[in-house]
Amino acid sequence: MQYRKFNKINERVSLLGMGTMRLPEKEDGDVDEREAIEIIRGAIDSGVTYVDTAYTYHNSTSEVILGKALKDGYREKVLLADKMPIWLVRDEQHMEEIFYEQLERLDTDCIDMYLVHSVEVDIWERAKELNLMSFLERMKAQGRIKHIGFSFHDSYEFFAKMLDEYPWEFCQIQLNYMDKNHQAGVKGLKLAAQKGLGVIIMEPLKGGRLTDAVPPAVKALWDKAEISRTPAEWAFKWLANKPEVTLMLSGMSSKPQLEENIRILSSEDVAELTPEEKSLIDEVSDEYNRLIRYSCTGCKYCMPCPKGLEIPRILRYYNDWCAYEQNPSTKAEYITWMEEGKRASDCLDCKKCERLCPQHLHVTKAMKEASEAFGI
Repeated sequence: MQYRKFNKINERVSLLGMGTMRLPEKEDGDVDEREAIEIIRGAIDSGVTYVDTAYTYHNSTSEVILGKALKDGYREKVLLADKMPIWLVRDEQHMEEIFYEQLERLDTDCIDMYLVHSVEVDIWERAKELNLMSFLERMKAQGRIKHIGFSFHDSYEFFAKMLDEYPWEFCQIQLNYMDKNHQAGVKGLKLAAQKGLGVIIMEPLKGGRLTDAVPPAVKALWDKAEISRTPAEWAFKWLANKPEVTLMLSGMSSKPQLEENIRILSSEDVAELTPEEKSLIDEVSDEYNRLIRYSCTGCKYCMPCPKGLEIPRILRYYNDWCAYEQNPSTKAEYITWMEEGKRASDCLDCKKCERLCPQHLHVTKAMKEASEAFGI
């Protein structure tokens, strides 16, 4: 495993971090707890020293499962990260209740890395109204938090402002070669590093969108490379090549994913890219952004839908329809597997999902387009 120095907190951390937003699930949608624990412990056994969770992940079960995984001596081997979902907080008392509930779920008395979750303009305003930072400083003084940071989903301009709002120790941004100019982007990465912050990357594989099914036009570009690599290798190398990146979080949901990611991030040349390879990745980025209609990461923050629509799944079908040149099999799968009454055409246009989406996608517009494309 490759390691880097975490600025400000003076820690040596693995370049790969374990995210728990996409743990393996059983057919009923519940997390497969046994397999999840094996994956988390397998990551740590392979040299991963950073694990990340949140209050809302997997219908609030992620923290409990991670707490179980970190027993038997595993807690001492990692930096543990969790977050305050300020949009759920009713008042300051409720904020404190949530925090202590997190400690209880994780079965720990201290969270190493604590973040203000999913910061955007409205979230930050609410955090200030509820005196969140004063509360976090009090928890830090009591030894219940070691380091304070924030995760971010807004514009670069607001990100630059956020960096000066508080003496942060670290931040977490979404970044991959498709999103290099999206939200904080590469500019934000460099700015945060210039200010001495450790920078954690989320969505390095865009929720698996860069690896799960490669469109023909993108595969043709990858095939031009002198050295054959997997899509995950290209994505991780693009980030590792940037010295400002402290670590990359990957939500590994299977043992093969874990094994591949460990292999890639353990390679001594993972940060090396030739000028020609950088140019090729730019070509692939442009092609993906041309093909993908709605840049959903599958985070499920939009769920549950009042009508019961599986929004990320519908968006994925529609993106595949666009990326794979309107392949009839995509339409057939959509009609077969999307439950009647819960298809794109059943959208209520309430826009609840749009208010929650970290990517700020026009979901209701997408539902209309998908309905027209698939005819139902």
